[in-house]
Amino acid sequence: MHIYIDADACPVKDEVYRVAGRHSLPVTVVAVGFIRVPQDPMIARVAAGAGPDAADDWIVEHARAGDIVITADIPLASRCVKAGAEVIAPNGRPFTEASIGMTLAVRNLMHDLRSAGEATRGPPPFSPRDRSTFLSALEEAIRRVQRARRAV
Repeated sequence: MHIYIDADACPVKDEVYRVAGRHSLPVTVVAVGFIRVPQDPMIARVAAGAGPDAADDWIVEHARAGDIVITADIPLASRCVKAGAEVIAPNGRPFTEASIGMTLAVRNLMHDLRSAGEATRGPPPFSPRDRSTFLSALEEAIRRVQRARRAV
């Protein structure tokens, strides 16, 4: 099991490091360019390059079933779910096979409305409750993957 973080603008990196450390799980922090990470042999960083989807493409190439991806990027979440990874947004919302289709459709609709000049609200500000929900969702995802591995 490996945890991948879509690190550009991710507000829960420190929480992931702590939880991963408790479970002795490797973490890879993927960003467009250089990003500071703790000095820990279990934490790696990848500067994926400046291409429009370079970080997303790198994560999709490496994430597999049994891995966990942390991202707020809905198209990336969709690609990772299709690859079999567990995917969690920084606010704790899980992206699943059952939910990703509708989530992607709503995201695309809102994008089209904004492109047409419609004023739409963005996501609510990140809150302490979101952080707590994320921590619970991450622990649940780790346990779910561990159970699935033991069952094989």
